[in-house]
Amino acid sequence: MEKIKSIFQYNIGFSGAEMSVASFLVWIFVFIALIFTTRFLRKLLTRKLSEDRRNKFKPIFAFFNYSLYTVVVLLVLQNAGVNLNALLAASAALLVGIGFALQTFFQDIISGVFILIDQTVHVGDIIELDNKVGRVENITLRTTRAVTPDNKVLIIPNHMYLTNTLFNWTENEKQTRESVSLGVAYGTDLDNLKALLVKVALGHSEIVKSPAPFLLFKNFGDSSLDFELVFTLKDGFKTELVKSDIRFVIDKTLRENNIEIPFPQRVIHTSS
Repeated sequence: MEKIKSIFQYNIGFSGAEMSVASFLVWIFVFIALIFTTRFLRKLLTRKLSEDRRNKFKPIFAFFNYSLYTVVVLLVLQNAGVNLNALLAASAALLVGIGFALQTFFQDIISGVFILIDQTVHVGDIIELDNKVGRVENITLRTTRAVTPDNKVLIIPNHMYLTNTLFNWTENEKQTRESVSLGVAYGTDLDNLKALLVKVALGHSEIVKSPAPFLLFKNFGDSSLDFELVFTLKDGFKTELVKSDIRFVIDKTLRENNIEIPFPQRVIHTSS
């Protein structure tokens, strides 16, 4: 028993740093326990996420693990009698400089974590941010990549979600409700107009039959009766193309049925 005790009390070290075998084994145990604890926490925190989203958290957990391991190593060195004051002072100054330089980077990372955890945005969603619209293709911890209707790649730093209002067009479903405005002359047969315009909407392949399109009477304008043709699209990403198609067909239909689209006119009187 005394021999075993003497083994645990034996000091090992180099360059003036010493540590007993017992202390060394305790730190080894702490290190192993730390590894298993961080793995358990990672599984606990990401258990409800998909495999793809869990993989995106790996860099965060890796950074966190390395930070903890560094702290443990520093504590071991300090316990062994190594003077860390000069090293820590230099590291503090360095970390302050790096912190200022990477401030926006860490904002992006934190925002990315929030997005992945609360699932504000999903791949395939159509979003509008800062008056730009795109379909989300990929979400990372730092950026969100989306493709605009004209096939341009929109790279959004995740911190913009904290400083701007985000519109998720497809949060509820991929269908979106859209409308096209128009005005017709006073005296137009409104029942006939309503039937014609609803038929126009139902004739487009991208507009769903249920809920059915309808014509909304908006106002009695200065020179026209103002209406809004309301319809639901299968894919909100095609909004502008469908609206353009509908306007073309509305113009043709109104001409064929002799329905006037009025415009403001100005009468100028000149003195002789």
